[in-house]
Amino acid sequence: MKKSLIGLLLVSLLAACASQQPPVAIIDYEPQAVIKTSETGDAPPTAPAHPHVGALDPVDEPNSILAKRSVYYPFDVYTVQDNGKPVVQAHAQYLNEQANRKVRLEGNCDERGSNEYNLALGQRRADGVQKMLQLGGVKDRQIDAVSYGEEKPTATGHDEASWGQNRRTDLNYR
Repeated sequence: MKKSLIGLLLVSLLAACASQQPPVAIIDYEPQAVIKTSETGDAPPTAPAHPHVGALDPVDEPNSILAKRSVYYPFDVYTVQDNGKPVVQAHAQYLNEQANRKVRLEGNCDERGSNEYNLALGQRRADGVQKMLQLGGVKDRQIDAVSYGEEKPTATGHDEASWGQNRRTDLNYR
């Protein structure tokens, strides 16, 4: 079951990546309009009234795996888990295709443990994602890895559900 789910996810990822064209410019980028114009010979489309009305940059597409910007961990673990690997691999492929994009990897922890321990653990989490991106071909100049330890929680509760949301590495594009 798990292998078939991963296989289905990878096939979906490949299909999504194969069907999307990388944006030439984020503002006013409409890949479908450009393709239709060149194939049919129709008149060029008029510019949209508002920037970003056309197709989104793949990292901003809500249904894309690239919309997932966090990798989660069990308690006291810093290696990327199997369920986080497809997310990191998709971001590696995107960064390879978009050499001008940069990402900040922000390692985070739950509130348990000392400040010093959590800062070190958050750094190991960010460094682990960085290593995976580098193994995927991403250039060092595109990546910055930092740790916030327990200082930037997404959930403020004091229970396992909240802690699970706070044990993460966030991928923030700049």
